[in-house]
Amino acid sequence: MISENELKKMVEQVLCEMTSGEKTDSNGPDIGKSTDSTVSDAFLPDITEGSLKELLYVPDPKNREEYMKAKEKTPARLGVWRAGPRYKTETLLRFRADHAAAMDAVFTDVSQEFLKKMNLFSIKTKCKNKDEYLTRPDLGRQFDKEEIDKIKEKCTASPQVQIYVSDGLSSTSIESNVADVLPAIIQGLEGYGIKVGTPFFVKYGRVPAMDVISEVLDAEVTCVLIGERPGLVTAESMSAYMAYRGKVNMPEARRTVVSNIHRGGTPPVEAGAHIADIIKLILEKKVSGVNLKL
Repeated sequence: MISENELKKMVEQVLCEMTSGEKTDSNGPDIGKSTDSTVSDAFLPDITEGSLKELLYVPDPKNREEYMKAKEKTPARLGVWRAGPRYKTETLLRFRADHAAAMDAVFTDVSQEFLKKMNLFSIKTKCKNKDEYLTRPDLGRQFDKEEIDKIKEKCTASPQVQIYVSDGLSSTSIESNVADVLPAIIQGLEGYGIKVGTPFFVKYGRVPAMDVISEVLDAEVTCVLIGERPGLVTAESMSAYMAYRGKVNMPEARRTVVSNIHRGGTPPVEAGAHIADIIKLILEKKVSGVNLKL
């Protein structure tokens, strides 16, 4: 059997070939011999560091310049090439790494350290854990009485704008974007003379949870910053949903949304300023969703 150290050495040789182009012994490690060498994970290169838009694996392309222009316009995995009928090793490893990042975004929680840094108190929906959140969307829209009481106790009643943060389907997106987006929104609204309520965090929240919060606080406009479903392009994408006088069971068409907020999409600070402008317009027009002409 191959030992753990020998397996690590094989992985290191493959990664070295991909990153430095250096040739390794084609025979691989001598499995029959014992070895005392160890490979620390700390020294393995991060295969996700390079942008897929900047990497082209097609050997000797006829028109590399046009190929790269096409890659600039899409996050799709163009030009990954093959080894016979299979993906090349680096393509497969990058795919697995991106898939792992997406899984982590869904199944990890927003850290208490981050909430403390952002000065956000926390409540949660009726979901008991992440598994229930994924399988019972209805519970992600509801709150127990003690959670409702906490909102009433800690938040300003009848705010012009109530903003809150929710993990949604990507906790990674919250920790990657909220520190820039939330202050930008608040600063923009205060610059317009618009009063903002007390921001907080909702764990295991679905988008329609904002309707309950809107009714409880009698907010004129409610805005939730929530993690989007992650994919293989990014696990850091966040959306902002806004509604004028949100009510439970209202049509989805009454929501206005700004999506694709992340460093590879709409930059967080820019998104914050844009959201503040939209909220100002919602207050002026007293409508949101499809009835709001942007």
